[in-house]
Amino acid sequence: MTETVLEAASFPITLTAAAAERVKQLMEKQNNPNLFLRVGVKGGGCSGLSYTLAMTESQRENDICCIQQGIRLLTDPKSAIFLQGVTLDYSLANLLEGGWKWHNPNAQRSCGCGTSFTPKT
Repeated sequence: MTETVLEAASFPITLTAAAAERVKQLMEKQNNPNLFLRVGVKGGGCSGLSYTLAMTESQRENDICCIQQGIRLLTDPKSAIFLQGVTLDYSLANLLEGGWKWHNPNAQRSCGCGTSFTPKT
């Protein structure tokens, strides 16, 4: 299997301390030290592309990998194009606006719930 391992500063996505802490909590519940956090995009959602997050044990051919704040991250090369410069945050500010927050400088527009975006052309 071919994978590209990047320094954290070169990986397309940056996790905030709050996001990293939440991921660690979720991974601890799984009680599996072999987990990666896979981040990506897929077609769909109300703005064209939707963000994806998943815990996985498996790596795919050509995955891009890094470790940030003790978390092993994966993404595929196609998603990396759309996620370059993205910051993933986690907030419990309130019940309506809490949860995962994607800050994407490549988004022309985002949907109201923040889970999908239209890339800049």
